[in-house]
Parts: sequence; C-alpha cells; structure tokens
Amino acid sequence: MPEAPSPDTEMTPQVQGDGAVGDPDAPDERGVMPFLAHLEELRWTLIKAGAGVLVTTILCAFFSEWIVDRVLIGPTRPDFFMYDVLGMSAEEINLLNRTITGQFFADIGTIIVVGIIAGSPVMVYYFWAFIEPALYPQEKSGMRFAAVFAAFFFLLGIAFGYFILTPLALQFFSQYTLSPQIENHFDIMTYFSMVSFWALGTGLLFELPVAVYFLAKVGLITPGAMRTYRKYALLVVLGIGAFLTPPDPISQIIVALPLLGLYELSIYIAVYVTRRRRRRLGMDE
Repeated sequence: MPEAPSPDTEMTPQVQGDGAVGDPDAPDERGVMPFLAHLEELRWTLIKAGAGVLVTTILCAFFSEWIVDRVLIGPTRPDFFMYDVLGMSAEEINLLNRTITGQFFADIGTIIVVGIIAGSPVMVYYFWAFIEPALYPQEKSGMRFAAVFAAFFFLLGIAFGYFILTPLALQFFSQYTLSPQIENHFDIMTYFSMVSFWALGTGLLFELPVAVYFLAKVGLITPGAMRTYRKYALLVVLGIGAFLTPPDPISQIIVALPLLGLYELSIYIAVYVTRRRRRRLGMDE
C-alpha cells in the first residue's frame, strides 16, 4: 500500500484562484500579468468609463430642455452674455429645421455631447487606474499630473471653443451676405454640427501640452527642436486658426494667441521633462 504523506511533506497547490499556481490570469513571480489578463482589464476599463459617461448622459437628459435652450441655442440670441464680454453688436440668428428628424437628432446629439464632456474626467480616472499599476513609483506622480491636466486642458479648450470661437464665427457668418435679397437661415443640424466641431476641436487642440509631455518623456521631442521649429509652429497655428474661424484677421488672431501660448508652455514642459529624464538616465548608468 502507498505510504500516506507525512505532515511535514510540502504539497503542490492545485487549486486555481487569485495568485494560485495554475491560474492563467494570475501575475507571475515578478508581478507581470499575462497578455490576455491585460486585455480583460482593458475591457473592464472601457466598460467602467463608458458606464460613467452613460450616467452623466442620463443625468443631462433630465435637464435636456435647459441644455438645449441655454447651451445649444444660447449663442443664437443677441442677449448671450459673451457678446457683451467680447464687445460685439450681435444679431439674432434664425434656425430652421429642414428634415423630419432634424430637431430630434439635434436634441439627442446635444445631450450626448454634453454628457461626454461632463463624463470626460471619469474616463480619465479609469484610464489612469488602468495604467497606474504598470508604472514605477517615480513615474506615478508625473502621470497623475498628466491625467489631471489632460482633463483640465480638454475642458479649457471646450470652454474657449464654445464661449469665444462660437460667438465670433456665428456672428460673422450670420452677417455675411452676397446680396440683400439673400437671407441667412441656418439649418438646425448644420448649426449643431458646427458648434460641436468648434467646441470639441479646440478641446483636442488644447491637449498640446499633454501630448508634448508624453513625447518628451520618451525622448521623441526636445526643447531645442521645439525652439528651432517655432516659426513653423506659428504658421501651423495660423493655419489652424484660419480653418476654425471666419476669414477675418481679428478672429484668427484671437484663436491663434492661446494656441501660441500653449506652444510656449509646452516648451517649458519639455524642458522640465527632459531634465528629469536625463537625470534619471544618468543615475541609472
């Protein structure tokens, strides 16, 4: 008969579970998760971020009447407060619905866009939680800075696009006429698309300092290169301003100035990140 194992004999664990041998999703002895486990974590990150945006969108739906009347249609009224701030003489803008579903999709689209904007900090939080375990302790503080300021610059850009760019563009195009016989009446879906484009477009453009932070962190961009190509950056900024704004120099300058400011800020960020990177590599050597 086979001998019974003595109490002192070590048994190989066979039960699968968290951290147990045989668990395909458990980290190895170095704490490294398998590729499929990373995909599973990414899937749950996307689900949680999407759920956060869905919650903010549902909350916005309860205030849909106010959001549509004050946020979407607000810049069409002469009493929109930004016209006084900008010192503009505004005219009322007439909106028309030329399709059967135009007002419905403008209503739904506005709620979705506002919900995404309101839920953007939630998305940043969950994506930060996904990548944080893979970072070294000295990297986490810098990435926290990037995560917070990514949300900050995105919301700042959206605010600039909505409160500055949108009123300037709307009044320019509403008052531009080829002939007195031609009246400007904007389609509601075209209007919604343009306002969303101006707001979200500038929100993405304002992410320039965050993009430079990551590129400098991996050594793909240097402060010297950014200073060398500053004049080309000026041309690019002016081109972007001309693309986003009406073809009048004042509007283009108003849009180009913050973009130039962000470029100069990005140079200082690149200087800071490059110094820290060289110091760290010098210590490693």
